[in-house]
Amino acid sequence: MAAGAAELQGKYQKLAQEYSKLRAQNQVLKKGVVDEQANSASLKEQLKMKDQSLRKLQQEMDSLTFRNQQLAKRVELLQDELALSEARGKKSKKSVESSSQLSQEQKSVFNEDLQKKIEENERLHILFFEADEQHKRLEAELRTRLEVLETDAAQHQAVVDSLTKKYTDTIEKLQNDKAKLEIKSQTLEREAKDCRLRTEECQQQLKNLQAALGSRLEESLCIINEKVPFNDTRSNRYNALNVPLHNRRYQLKLRDLAGKALAFVQELVTALLNFHTYTEQKVQIFPIDSATDTISPLNQKFSQYLHENASYVRPLEEGMLHLFESITEDTVTVLETTVKLKAFSEHLASYLCFLRKILPYQLKSLEEECESSLCTAALRARNMELHRDMKRLTAVFEKLHTYVSLLALPSTKPEGLLRTNYNFVFTNIAASLHGFHDVLKDISKHYSQKATLEQDVPTATQKLITTNDCILSSVAALTNGAGKIASFFSNNLDHFTASLSYGPKGGTEFISPLSAECMLQYKKKAAAYMKSLKKPCADSVPYEEALANRRVLLSSTESREGLAQQVQQSLEKIAKLEQEKEHWMLEAQLAKIKLEKENQKLKNSLSGNLTETMQEHSILPNVTEQKKETTEKREPIKSTSLAPDVESREDLIKTHYMARIAELTSHLQLADSKSVHFYAECRALAKRLSLAEKSKESLTEELKAASQNISRLQDELMTTKRSYEDQLSMMSDHLCSMNETLTKQREEIDTLKMASKGNSKKNKSR
Repeated sequence: MAAGAAELQGKYQKLAQEYSKLRAQNQVLKKGVVDEQANSASLKEQLKMKDQSLRKLQQEMDSLTFRNQQLAKRVELLQDELALSEARGKKSKKSVESSSQLSQEQKSVFNEDLQKKIEENERLHILFFEADEQHKRLEAELRTRLEVLETDAAQHQAVVDSLTKKYTDTIEKLQNDKAKLEIKSQTLEREAKDCRLRTEECQQQLKNLQAALGSRLEESLCIINEKVPFNDTRSNRYNALNVPLHNRRYQLKLRDLAGKALAFVQELVTALLNFHTYTEQKVQIFPIDSATDTISPLNQKFSQYLHENASYVRPLEEGMLHLFESITEDTVTVLETTVKLKAFSEHLASYLCFLRKILPYQLKSLEEECESSLCTAALRARNMELHRDMKRLTAVFEKLHTYVSLLALPSTKPEGLLRTNYNFVFTNIAASLHGFHDVLKDISKHYSQKATLEQDVPTATQKLITTNDCILSSVAALTNGAGKIASFFSNNLDHFTASLSYGPKGGTEFISPLSAECMLQYKKKAAAYMKSLKKPCADSVPYEEALANRRVLLSSTESREGLAQQVQQSLEKIAKLEQEKEHWMLEAQLAKIKLEKENQKLKNSLSGNLTETMQEHSILPNVTEQKKETTEKREPIKSTSLAPDVESREDLIKTHYMARIAELTSHLQLADSKSVHFYAECRALAKRLSLAEKSKESLTEELKAASQNISRLQDELMTTKRSYEDQLSMMSDHLCSMNETLTKQREEIDTLKMASKGNSKKNKSR
């Protein structure tokens, strides 16, 4: 939707730019049309003035022609009168003389008038000719101007046609865009409706969940108020006795980590044993071979101490094994409950004492080796480097012992270390392990250089070379083991630090060892109680059978007293039978003892009377002890005679026990396979449960994100609707204004065409 809005905005900007360009062109055309209109108006006024002057001239010409005609008629009349008068003058001279005088006067007057009229007529002809010439000139100018205006009008008409075509195209495009936007708005409205429906459903679900949670909260509050008279979580002392929620995943993870740590410690112990043993061999053969010559008292004492390394190194593996065995699936493993960590710390302290004991001898042995004649300068330098490395190794073990003993404090003295310092202790252990790895890498490097230099010694034997190779292999194994355990501890450092928060709910401090022990006892009791609850109930007697038994009991004639007497008699019989059983058991035991006695006599007949008497004295107290044990229902004593019936009986017992052992092993294998199967099923169910929890969390997060998206989409839809409506209204206003301007331009062009056509018609008529 945002991309469509951006595309529409771009189109709208392009249209606005084109519209601004067309508007500028339209203003230029308007100015040209206005100028042409002003010119045409001035030309119209000039034409009107010329028409008026022509009309005046035509009127003057008409008046002059009419006057000339009058004058011509008058001249004709005068000529006729003159002819009549001349004819009459012939008749009489007197009348002729008088009439000649009168005609002379009249003729002179008429001549003057005629001369004036001729002059005036010439002047008018000249004016008419000038006016006609001026009219022709004006008409030619107007015709040329009209042609120019017609060409301009044609050009303007072409521009107007192109603009109208362009405007129609833009209008069609805008209409198409409008249709597309309407379709988009409809789709967005549909999506908005769907989102509204989904929001309503989500709101309804939220209301239902709130109502359900509210009811559950009220029920739980009522149960807490009614059933919990004392809240022991407020006090840390009492809260420490509460059994925490059993985090099986945490216990399995911790057991897995302990198993890996045990494997690494076993590798380290094996490498340390080999290193000390091969070092002892090396002291025996270099620089002086004990087979050919006596070694120094220092090296003798050093080899003697090195020979005791197993008694100090083996307990490390045993302590780690006990620690691993103490971490089970059913226990709560925190620092307060890991009591075996104290034993491991003590074993590490004993090994550290061993290292401190052998360190001076080792350093002196290296110095003695440097003082020998076989030692070269390079070998002496390597020995001094190893001298420093052995000091660093002991210092690293001292650091490790310090931090491990600090970790063992919460199980014995919780006040010895604050909870806030545990993270610091774990990080320092990781750093010490990395330092241990670095020291071992330096030792491996310097030992390899020393071994190569010792091979070049002229007195070097094959035994020395093989011993050096063994020492190098043991140091390489030590380095690999130290690197593995250092990387293992660093990778799981977050888990070790996070495990500190595992404990009773709401606890702010670590529990003491005594309360931890009590808490574990409570946990065992709670687990036993839960197991007892899970046991199926015994099958009860059916109702019909119980009714029948009740009828039999009621219909029986025996009373309670008779039944009590029968019970008493049966108890007496049982007591007598038990006494007889004990009597016969004693008799059988005495018979067995006598049989053993006879067998011993037969066996010891060759050894003499002394052994027989001693055997008798040893048998008598056994008889008394066996009598006491028979009263306590003791097991019978096995016979060890050498008779053939005894051997056959032993064979039968052996075959019976072998068959029983085979049966038990098969049952044990079947139980192991079932336990493995159940363990795998439990692991799978735990994984499925964790996946379901993760999917639940992801679904809740998606639901929150969807609700947020719905609200955001609603806001965007409202804003886009408003923007689209504003844009459509603006576009419609622009279109209306453009249509109005086009109609005005068309009207102006039509008026210009009409005016030009009228002018052309007038010019043609003129």
